[in-house]
Amino acid sequence: MTRAWVLHPDISTEERRRAPGPALQEAVALAGALPDLEVVGSETVNLQRARPGLLFGTGKIEELGTRLNEAEVELVLIDGPVTPVQQRNLEREWKVKILDRTGLILEIFADRARTREGVLQVELAALSYQRTRLVRAWTHLERQRGGLGFVGGPGETQIEADRRAIDEAITRLRRQLSKVAKTRDLHRAARRKVPFPVIALVGYTNAGKSTLFNRLTGAEVMAKDMLFATLDPTMRAVTLPTGLKVILSDTVGFISDLPTQLVAAFRATLEEVLEADLILHVRDIAHPETEEQAEDVRAILADLGVAETTPVIEVWNKTDLLPDAARAAVEATAARHDGIRTLSAWTGEGTGPLLEAVTVALDETRTRRELRLGFAEGRRRAWLYEQGVVEGEAQDDDGYRLTVNWTARQEHRFKALPDD
Repeated sequence: MTRAWVLHPDISTEERRRAPGPALQEAVALAGALPDLEVVGSETVNLQRARPGLLFGTGKIEELGTRLNEAEVELVLIDGPVTPVQQRNLEREWKVKILDRTGLILEIFADRARTREGVLQVELAALSYQRTRLVRAWTHLERQRGGLGFVGGPGETQIEADRRAIDEAITRLRRQLSKVAKTRDLHRAARRKVPFPVIALVGYTNAGKSTLFNRLTGAEVMAKDMLFATLDPTMRAVTLPTGLKVILSDTVGFISDLPTQLVAAFRATLEEVLEADLILHVRDIAHPETEEQAEDVRAILADLGVAETTPVIEVWNKTDLLPDAARAAVEATAARHDGIRTLSAWTGEGTGPLLEAVTVALDETRTRRELRLGFAEGRRRAWLYEQGVVEGEAQDDDGYRLTVNWTARQEHRFKALPDD
């Protein structure tokens, strides 16, 4: 086990400053998500501003260095961005390895990814991150590799060689990912032919998405009180009380200050959200920063390009963790809003009303249309009957005349069906 110490720099001049207590707790929980780390200490460090070369002031560095040495710390996790120069200098001062928030999250993702695409996405994100660490991080830029130095000018510096090696690896990974993406497109196209709406579970990491997913589907997806317990998307069929079948998709949890490399790298993984007919935004309503977490999720959904027209139900989870008075207040607030439901995914209380709300949300406005289908379009005709939208049918020499009563979503899916 590697002995680790967690530091949360509380910089008073930051525009988007988080409450230091919950921020430090989250950072410790992130560290706890790695199996080989033992967190032996944690603290908040108050700063007026970040120092360009060392992040902290010299007095604070000496004070922290003494504590780290006494605790025999091997790794310091800094909950925030650390420049390559700051990392190099702090490692020299403290004689320990430094990892910033982005590096820690990348480590967690690398440890958890299971699918082929997930592994490739993490590798791509990690290489993009490493490439940024090359900038001004080296002390041997004058060292030459290749070329003799007196014929044809100077040779190639170490940093240039390393950067080129990373660029080549990134290009190779992107080629592999494009093949995986094509396979995903085929699977997604096949799902479009299936007449089932898709419901995506989204939310801040550890909000209880996987527990709710297991509760609704009877599946056994990994669900622990741990950040980023779920990385790879999982899909299962669920039958609503009305008999309507839907596909439920569990997705990776979001987090504040998610590394930009990961947002880009996991875009394909989160495409299930972009294609969803309904989004369930699961919130840990017992968390002290539940509103801030919800804002982070909404911002990431907007960045992903989720359409504003996609209906969203907020699921206020973990009501069982609230004191009676707070729980009553939360349920009273939720009762005043159609788009909010309260429940405990752990106990199952409240899942019935949630499923009713899902049914109502998917029961969209219907429009009556007259369709003409040729005799050769048997599959398209069968699809309409599977959907239960046919109100009447007549036959003539050219084929079928059908009267259908359908939703805009069903009409869109019908038009996307391949020709027979």
